[in-house]
Amino acid sequence: MKLNDIRDNPGARKTRIRIGRGIGSGKGKTGGRGQKGQKSRSGVAIKGFEGGQMPLHMRLPKRGFNNPFGKDFAEVNIGMVQKFIDAEKLDGSKVLDHETLRAAGLARGGKDGVRLLGKGELKAKVTFKVAGASKGAIEAVEKAGGKVEVIAADKPEHEKKAARAEANKAKKAK
Repeated sequence: MKLNDIRDNPGARKTRIRIGRGIGSGKGKTGGRGQKGQKSRSGVAIKGFEGGQMPLHMRLPKRGFNNPFGKDFAEVNIGMVQKFIDAEKLDGSKVLDHETLRAAGLARGGKDGVRLLGKGELKAKVTFKVAGASKGAIEAVEKAGGKVEVIAADKPEHEKKAARAEANKAKKAK
């Protein structure tokens, strides 16, 4: 065996087919695309097209509703807060707001703030400053000796506009 005798195993390297390079290549003329029509041209992708039949995505019924004014809250359960306090990832003596909960890794996302939910049990006396809280969560926190301060989020522009119009209407009526 010499260095000049070293070869790859047969079939280990496959040469690529050069398409559209003459009739003798076997993939010449139309380049394996058949002939004529939209699909024979370059730059065409017909996604979801089923040859004139109604496409599947259009045959299926529409479901649900996407609320453009819906709020995006990071949902935090009080049981998880207790777990983080026990693990000393959260300081229960400080006021827990969106920033502290996010820093601890409890509140993910939630561009409109944190909503406190009542799943689990809270033993520590904690003060929360959140955008929203369920009745059960507020009761559980107060039972443990803590406090929940719900901060009023800034109203959306369409609600402000409606309130201004209502105030102007009342003013004109006087």
